[in-house]
Amino acid sequence: MSRETRTTPSIRSAKKARAAFRAGDTSPTAGRAEGFTQANLISVPADWAYEMLLFCQRNPKPCPVLDVTDAGSWGTPLAPGADLRTDLPLYRVWEHGELTAEPTDVVDHWRDDLVTFLIGCSFTFEWALADAGVPLRHIEQGRNVPMYVTDRPCRPAGRLHGPMVVSMRPVPPGRLADAIRESSLMPAVHGSPVHCGDPGGLGIEHLGRPDFGDAVALEPDDIPVFWACGVTPQAAVMASRPPFAITHAPGRMFVTDARDEQYRVV
Repeated sequence: MSRETRTTPSIRSAKKARAAFRAGDTSPTAGRAEGFTQANLISVPADWAYEMLLFCQRNPKPCPVLDVTDAGSWGTPLAPGADLRTDLPLYRVWEHGELTAEPTDVVDHWRDDLVTFLIGCSFTFEWALADAGVPLRHIEQGRNVPMYVTDRPCRPAGRLHGPMVVSMRPVPPGRLADAIRESSLMPAVHGSPVHCGDPGGLGIEHLGRPDFGDAVALEPDDIPVFWACGVTPQAAVMASRPPFAITHAPGRMFVTDARDEQYRVV
């Protein structure tokens, strides 16, 4: 269905998705709640929040900020009434850079000093890609999008440093220009690709061995296309080893009430 003929998405679909996750659905969020913006999540102690904000400001391609909460708050105007502690499919809890838990909610892990960052997600522009005829292989194959740690360092900010993470979508040559055009129109959710073609250009050795998500089969002529990814802050947590952090599990995002078109520049 084209962008011109698609009906306005009902906010009920976003609320229904969050209710399902709150009830225990842990499936990836790609393809869920069509038309509603999805976001990466990272919560850090308040004494790390300025450095996280600076890290995002210095690395806007992988870390485009959509909202930042007050310390201790689990609400966001991007989804009034939602609870950031319970309304994602799966979370990760980190201590000194080590993954210590992967719960379905973080109520028992919550701290009053946590500042939460909601960061744009490339799932948001997948509907635009589909409208333009770009196949979404991971959705076709029922898999999470593959994500890879690259050899490109992010610009550090105080104690925070680490490599950029990318997501990969195979694109037929005839649809490459469409994929670049449509994603570039949504810079708040990563925008245009950072690399197309040989994964070795990003230091990726094996497409079949993603660092996060699932491997996706390419068609014979497909070109691997790589977008900056909001899992990058998790790579920074692993590299920088803050005493505590909470993140989403890769591919399992926060579904907001904001509509995708709000982040389209034209």
